[in-house]
Amino acid sequence: MAMNRRSFLKSSALGAMGLALPARVFGAPTGVSGRFGLHPFVENHPEAVFIMRTDVPHKLDEAAKREAGKAFGRSVFVRCREGGIPPGTSIPVKLNLKTTDAGKYPLEHILGTITDPFFAEGMFESMLLTGVSGRNIYLRENDRGDSFGTYGVLDMVQRTGIDFRTDIAGEIDKPLRAGEHFSWTDVPNGQWFKKIPQLEPVNGPNTWLLNVSKFKTHGMGVTLCCKNLQGIITRPFTRLCGPADSDLGISTEYRHQDAVERTRAAYERHVRENRIPRWDRPGPNGGIWQEAWATRTLDHLSVTRPGLNVIEGIYGRDGDCGNNGPHAPLSKAGSLPGVTARDYLSNIIIFGKDPFRTDIIGHWLAGHEPGNFGFFHLAMERKLSDVLDPRSIPVYFWDQGTAVLTPLEEIPRTQLLTYYLQRDYAGGNEPKYHICDEPFDYSSAPGVRSIPVPAEPGAAVLDRSMVTLANPYLPIEYRVPRRGHAHLEIRNSSGKVIAVPVEGMRNSGVHLASWDTRKHPRGKYTFLFQAEGRETRGTIRLEKQ
Repeated sequence: MAMNRRSFLKSSALGAMGLALPARVFGAPTGVSGRFGLHPFVENHPEAVFIMRTDVPHKLDEAAKREAGKAFGRSVFVRCREGGIPPGTSIPVKLNLKTTDAGKYPLEHILGTITDPFFAEGMFESMLLTGVSGRNIYLRENDRGDSFGTYGVLDMVQRTGIDFRTDIAGEIDKPLRAGEHFSWTDVPNGQWFKKIPQLEPVNGPNTWLLNVSKFKTHGMGVTLCCKNLQGIITRPFTRLCGPADSDLGISTEYRHQDAVERTRAAYERHVRENRIPRWDRPGPNGGIWQEAWATRTLDHLSVTRPGLNVIEGIYGRDGDCGNNGPHAPLSKAGSLPGVTARDYLSNIIIFGKDPFRTDIIGHWLAGHEPGNFGFFHLAMERKLSDVLDPRSIPVYFWDQGTAVLTPLEEIPRTQLLTYYLQRDYAGGNEPKYHICDEPFDYSSAPGVRSIPVPAEPGAAVLDRSMVTLANPYLPIEYRVPRRGHAHLEIRNSSGKVIAVPVEGMRNSGVHLASWDTRKHPRGKYTFLFQAEGRETRGTIRLEKQ
């Protein structure tokens, strides 16, 4: 990936032209030894998707949401002495933020449209505890800042000391400047774009991108991690979901001259092949619109690969991700007049290293069959993804550093209605807001078709160097070839059993246990793992940092 660090927009003062808040660091150490990184089980399993349950009683419970963010961050972000992300690395962050009618709707409504800022605050606080400086966390957003103060984003930024900047207004024909706010990323295999301008420091040298989206629906389906990254592209390029027959006002210096024509040709081929459900919906808001959005979005994703993708689903919103939805208007005193969207306390956080796999599971958990969404088909066609069937993705329940492989059928779902490619043509009468849950024959699609099964049982300590006072849990990975009983015990130097992290039935596959070391001093310990009548023994040298 080549970088041309030119900027095409003029900078401006804080206010209508944009917004920038310099970092203020509260208790975050700088220049620390050691490294920030992902939990080794998450890092080592990019094929997996993880689900963490939260316990927030109401979507306005700020303390509970902040604690959910802390619990997520403490268990996923770790300080390690080897590997990980080197000190001084810039960490650009993309939350799902958007401007809204700040004075028209109460906070209760506004929060349903964005990544919850209190969850984000708890997550950022946990990152600071690993030794990351707030100065090295760069929250970026291409929406303007006229209402960010209304729903608490600016207060969150001030409390955590991270660096926050929104898009700066301007036009493409202004003189190009050295990259103060934006930089160009070349798209070598782009079908629509040649270059894409991204908010700095995204895609710059020595950066690691954190992508945190929201569990909500949109015209593209369930607008999760892949679409969320649209918000790190500056205007006017960010209009990836603009009309299919428009060049978006972008010159041929940055897009292919025949971008519109080649998109139309690809769409017509896909309709003839008849492999993508609903793609034949006619009209400018039909399949051709989805083809254009998916093509532009996949160009962007081909050169932008986040280090971690997160879907904040403490509560989810159906409808059009704004005010409109399938419900009766709320009109009672003190409520939300005219709003027909709804929020649901789904109480889940979904995350994984691969944005496509994470979104496939997100669609499934929102009640939809992912095979019905053309975006995932086009991602496989371009070899940016290798899976379509959610049942072929290892899905784990994540709890404070433990990960238990769980069949999809055992995971509760929260139905979120979308207006994606409504079947209101060729005799169909599907409601505008609906669930795309018709069965899809995944055997007809290429890609990964099953979850790998270990050849034999066993266990191993992943990384003892990550155990700290802030994170006292030692990770132990164990393998179960066939569903059955598994047992893991920890013994001290005298041979006494002091902990049993695993005891019970486990599905076939790879799992993660964690040993809480808070009550145990440094020293030598042993573990014994039993499954299928076989034993695995190992040594643990506990060295708390």
